[in-house]
Amino acid sequence: MTEAQKVFSGCPVEVSLDVIGGKWKGVIVFHLLQGTQRFNQLQRLLPGISQRVLTKQLRELESHGLVVRTVHPVVPPHVDYALSDLGRQLAPVIAELKVWGQAFLQAGGEPQRCDEAQWQAPNA
Repeated sequence: MTEAQKVFSGCPVEVSLDVIGGKWKGVIVFHLLQGTQRFNQLQRLLPGISQRVLTKQLRELESHGLVVRTVHPVVPPHVDYALSDLGRQLAPVIAELKVWGQAFLQAGGEPQRCDEAQWQAPNA
């Protein structure tokens, strides 16, 4: 049982939000739904995220089994990040969050910076 399951064992919504909630995790998952990425590629796709924060978020997603980190034994080291099967199950969730967010914005919700070209529905 993970720490999140121990703390939120009575509420699946709380567990879900703990695992993919926050400012960056959902967006990281979105970009990984597009395919395997290197660390620097992810950092370029996420303007405003620091190296430290991206590292922390990727480690948390990896610890929950959503992200697989692959180190290739070459010089210089080459590290890839990809979604696991469990992580890919989030595709419809991320797509629905996009739909909900668009409706929220159309209803007068507070807009956030978003590059619409990046936010096409992820491949399920």
